[in-house]
Amino acid sequence: MWPDLIQKAKDGGLDVIQTYVFWNGHEPTPGNYYFNDRYDLVKFVKLVQQAGLYLNLRIGPYVCAEWNFGGLPVWLKDVPGISFRTDNEPFKAAMQKFTEKIVNMMKQEQLFEPQGGPIILSQIENEMDPVEYEIGAPAKAYAQWAAKMAVGLDTGVPWIMCKQEDAPDPVINTCNAFYCENFKPNAPYKPKMWTEAWTAWFSAWGNPVAYRPAEDLAFSIVKFIQSGGSYANYYMYHGGTNFGRTAGGPFVTTSYDYDAPLDEYGLTNEPRYTHLKHMHKAIKQSETALVSADATVRSLGKNQEAHVYSSKWGCAAFLANYDVNYAVTVDFGNGRYDLPAWSISILPDCKTEFYNTAKVSAPRVHRKMTPVGGFTWNSYIDEVASGFASDTTTLDGLWEQVYLTKDSSDYLWYMTDIKIEGNEAFLKNGDDPVLTVQSAGHFVNVFVNGKLIGSAYGSKDNPKLTFSQGVKLNVGVNKIALLSASVGLAVSVSHFSLELGLNLAVP
Repeated sequence: MWPDLIQKAKDGGLDVIQTYVFWNGHEPTPGNYYFNDRYDLVKFVKLVQQAGLYLNLRIGPYVCAEWNFGGLPVWLKDVPGISFRTDNEPFKAAMQKFTEKIVNMMKQEQLFEPQGGPIILSQIENEMDPVEYEIGAPAKAYAQWAAKMAVGLDTGVPWIMCKQEDAPDPVINTCNAFYCENFKPNAPYKPKMWTEAWTAWFSAWGNPVAYRPAEDLAFSIVKFIQSGGSYANYYMYHGGTNFGRTAGGPFVTTSYDYDAPLDEYGLTNEPRYTHLKHMHKAIKQSETALVSADATVRSLGKNQEAHVYSSKWGCAAFLANYDVNYAVTVDFGNGRYDLPAWSISILPDCKTEFYNTAKVSAPRVHRKMTPVGGFTWNSYIDEVASGFASDTTTLDGLWEQVYLTKDSSDYLWYMTDIKIEGNEAFLKNGDDPVLTVQSAGHFVNVFVNGKLIGSAYGSKDNPKLTFSQGVKLNVGVNKIALLSASVGLAVSVSHFSLELGLNLAVP
């Protein structure tokens, strides 16, 4: 599938493929590396090179990406004294070791641009600004260390840090957002770069699927370029499917379609794909003027302006209408131009309108899912877990789920026995005792004496849950079993120590 996706990206007018490197996929256990199948990073980079494209290698190794645990391996939680993404020696040692591993692999395969390879940029860390705000000085110190460490690896290509206002020289800070025209790098000699132009948003269970009009996405890119932007990359151009247990969250769906130009299945998403393709062509026709002059800005009306790049090597103009409600006709040069509301026209020669962000000529295609004919399946009912099973452990209290499972499974059974004496008051007055279960997330099935009596679950915005219900208990020993399930581990730093444990009470 990779060659087809890469070729479609090239046909769509892209120059650079951007990819994360998922630490937990490449080092599932300490010191044991995996670079096969869909984790074959070298193969992917070489396919990009064979297609004649460049590559931005976003090593991280924290990546977020709505990926399980933000791409960090869960075994890091067991490293003594570790604290994630802060000035912490155990974390820095592990992070540096993995980063060096990836850089050395790329060097050995001659994949950095000075070696003749396609990698023209590399990224260290990811979106540290919110972490610095939350943690303060230790996070700032870590970010500075990470930048210095990365530069010291001598890749021969620039390093970037996205959403990192204090990225130290020579590292370039970049923007991630829906709009980045007002973003400025932290030094005048650094290029204005946009690593993530959000095509829409990820999907979460129980939430509506996000959609962003192709016209608005194109408008945001052109507005960035007319404002001096030099690099813009879509997040996502193709999101695909998070197979297995890679979807993070909590409650992020396995579909990572993102309303991208190439949909979850690698098909072109129209009119988005073609509309952006035309935009890329218009920008490339303007590139001589864009790189040979700074823009001059002229007012064309109350909410209209022109950004003009003019030199002896060429002239390109961007005519913008920022009014969200009304189309206008503007005079520019010797011509008149119709500008729909919230749109920008590109004139690669300062005369001829080649493209307008709101004028969509590509076909509008609406797909619908239809049932697969002849599809069959079988179902069965699992038995409630037994305390006598070979994989059962006896512990005092309710232990944190990930500590026990090491994220090898989404599921963990909690089982206990409650003995009821014949003189209990509720047996006489009929007031059933209430079983209350509180959990940090994400889903629990509750069984009493082998029967399912109810369930509770959280959500993307509030993963914590409470189950509280009256239960029928018998004289003698009653067996309570709780099937706790995680729906993707949290991806943000403030939740890396989140316990997926339970509190249990039977008054």
